[in-house]
Amino acid sequence: MKALQTHAVGGPDTLVLDDLPDPVAGPGQVVVAVKACSINFPDTLMIRDMYQFKPQRPYSPGGELAGVIDSVGEGVTDWKVGDRVIAMVGNGGLREKVVADPARLFALPEGVDFETGASLLMTYGTNIHGLVDRGQIKAGDTVLVLGAAGGIGLAAIELSKAFGARVVAAVSTEEKGQIAREAGADEVVIYPRAPLDKAQSKELADAFKAACGPNGADIVYDVIGGDYSEPAVRAIAWEGRFLVIGFTAGIAKLPLNLTLLKACDVRGVFWGAWTAREPVKFKEEVAQLFEMVEQGKIRPRVSARFPLERGGEAIAMLENRQAVGKVVVTM
Repeated sequence: MKALQTHAVGGPDTLVLDDLPDPVAGPGQVVVAVKACSINFPDTLMIRDMYQFKPQRPYSPGGELAGVIDSVGEGVTDWKVGDRVIAMVGNGGLREKVVADPARLFALPEGVDFETGASLLMTYGTNIHGLVDRGQIKAGDTVLVLGAAGGIGLAAIELSKAFGARVVAAVSTEEKGQIAREAGADEVVIYPRAPLDKAQSKELADAFKAACGPNGADIVYDVIGGDYSEPAVRAIAWEGRFLVIGFTAGIAKLPLNLTLLKACDVRGVFWGAWTAREPVKFKEEVAQLFEMVEQGKIRPRVSARFPLERGGEAIAMLENRQAVGKVVVTM
């Protein structure tokens, strides 16, 4: 089989397309023939050894995929050859076949294609956990989403609207702003390219405040960090919830006096670790997401597709912040 692998620390250009033997399902395992693998920001960090987890090389990036069960190992009774599935594998998705833990598989609903299935769990799973469990979202809340045109950001808009919130989308261009509006955003703020000086930071904070309204943002959903976090905190509501999702613009440094003045909370959202700690609730939230897909309330936007041999380009697109919505590698 073909596998796109990292053999040494480096960027997307260092990935190598290797020929490997087909994997064999051991006891309690299944082998999934991969049809589509979505690219997520952790994939860009892992190959550079900048993520919390550092798998032993060589390995294939890609933690979220959809495909068909190719074989099952001894003791596996809940799945059979031919089942259409979504799999969370941590890494290993950019290959034609991958060994998976049956406990981390979900049946791909009828009518949902492989590209959509591969784009669902990490983005929408992160968001439903972040907004519901960490953000305590409720109807009528105002949610300020930073980095709103990426895969996570667009999903945050859709889910926030599904829960009855008003959404302010913060993006870097008017083109991305239009995409955020199409996803359901009520207001759009265009932010300048970092680094921001003091005057630009204040101007952005004022723009956030104007868009969020006199009460401020009940939830700030921060996907990007960097120089954009502080202006967002300045626009937060009394007892608002600032959710830390990611750092595509760098790790932010917040003046903690702002949290006192706003009586607000800063809450981390580490969905991957949470799924391992709360497997029952994780499955309940995935079931809720599937219901939303079937009801048409959410739909991943796949904006770019690459064949396996060009998987490095897919990762580069995300790393360079050129992606709008989801980027998928197909087999």
